Amino acid sequence: MSDQGIVVENLVKRYGNFAAVNGVSFEVKSGEVFGFLGPNGAGKSTTVQILTTLRLPSAGRATVGGYDVVSQAGQLRRIAGVALQEIGLDPLMKSIELLTIQGQLFGADRKAARARAHELLELVKLTDFTERPVGKYSGGMRRRLDLALALVHNPDILFLDEPTTGLDPASRRDIWVEVRRLNQELGMTIFLTTQYLEEADELAERIAIIDRGKIVASGAPEDLKAALGTESINITFANADAAIQAANELTGMVERIQTDRQIVRLYLNHAAAAVPGVVNRLQAVGMNPSSLTLTQPTLDDVFLQVTGQRFEDDAETQAKTA
Repeated sequence: MSDQGIVVENLVKRYGNFAAVNGVSFEVKSGEVFGFLGPNGAGKSTTVQILTTLRLPSAGRATVGGYDVVSQAGQLRRIAGVALQEIGLDPLMKSIELLTIQGQLFGADRKAARARAHELLELVKLTDFTERPVGKYSGGMRRRLDLALALVHNPDILFLDEPTTGLDPASRRDIWVEVRRLNQELGMTIFLTTQYLEEADELAERIAIIDRGKIVASGAPEDLKAALGTESINITFANADAAIQAANELTGMVERIQTDRQIVRLYLNHAAAAVPGVVNRLQAVGMNPSSLTLTQPTLDDVFLQVTGQRFEDDAETQAKTA
């Protein structure tokens, strides 16, 4: 099998005195689904743009499929498919026309390109809309067509930048099924950024979290969650001030503690056995929580721990400004 991995070594991208990407290093193995997460402005999109040859790095080195992103950009584009967050589609053209032209640009004759276009429209469930100009597509339909365009040339490596944004839950699941098929049946390496942690947890074998231009956590989702503890106690209070006071009272009783607005999260092994002691400590200082629950750590907990903010809040902000 040819090289289908991605190697990033001390990558830097500066804008004046500001480093949007600051010494980033990671590796994506051939044939895996890799999740890349981060808050708004963390350097996530800039990194993806460098890896897809849309921006030049200021320093460092990166290869995609064995090709250098600077000196071998042309070869790289031949083996990589890209569906970026900003969708650029001609609103006057029809989907079959766009896909056929894309196929011809990659060297296929018109007959083969048109056959591939029909195959992809079936795949992304747009066969009923081939006569409608793309400008009249819904946001979800445009997202599915963008994915089809990225697959025209059967790439070895596929970059998906928030591929299910704007899709309803059923359509999102359809994309998940297709991502798994591309990876498992065709061995395609998939580099995925997403605003849905459930999506990263569902699809990615490994993830990396970038914050303020640096990688702050990486590994298999299960390992990152397990590092927080096997269980967590989530205690909700009437307001954030009460939560901060409670966290101060409980520090020292648990292995790790995190305050998230009006919620205090306690991460530890055998959390259920610790509940009585936690409740007694709070009652001793006259504090009465609104609720107390036991849960398994999630990727949202990991994200909160390493970046100091909730991933879903960031996703909501992106959705409102999209």
